[in-house]
Amino acid sequence: MRYISCYCSVTNTTVAVDGKIYFECDKSPIGNFAKELYKKIDIDYPKFYKMDMLAKFAFLGVEIFKKHCPSITHYGDDEIALFFGNKKASADSDLQFFESYQNGGTASPSAFVYTLPSILMGELAIRNLWYGENLFVILPEFNPTVFENNCRTFMSGNSKACLCGWVEVLNDDVEVFLFFVEKKQEGKLNYECTAETIKNIFNKK
Repeated sequence: MRYISCYCSVTNTTVAVDGKIYFECDKSPIGNFAKELYKKIDIDYPKFYKMDMLAKFAFLGVEIFKKHCPSITHYGDDEIALFFGNKKASADSDLQFFESYQNGGTASPSAFVYTLPSILMGELAIRNLWYGENLFVILPEFNPTVFENNCRTFMSGNSKACLCGWVEVLNDDVEVFLFFVEKKQEGKLNYECTAETIKNIFNKK
């Protein structure tokens, strides 16, 4: 059996954990919102400021998890699999990279680094020393069955847990949904990890 022990959602103005409001901010540029949330979490990680928005919001979601789902910190460095997806890939950084070339005549190396959506998983791995299996997929829309199937695949092997995420950022629009799956009933929720359950909590965000 596999159980969802915690989930988190982030929109342009609101962060919720397990369906309960954790943080709210007046609608503003998402860069400001990300900084306010970073301050709320109260961590010191200067590299955060160099990340693109896609990586920043994935990073912030995981940091919130670590406060509300402590079991995520109890696994070995190769025991947590990462499975993430979205439908617009790294479009937000792609556009910034294109504009840097078009407007300045020289492409920005700092923007180019993030023109792959999977870079966010690299940032999470560096921050948390996670070296397990990982996969980032591009889908036409959020598909709970894809998430359930990949969790099952990862956790039938060496992975003892799976951190899943749907992370979408473009311009000032943010849609983040993260959930943590474990083999044991470790969290407060302990929902059985089925496509139907994933769909239900995704729709609550």
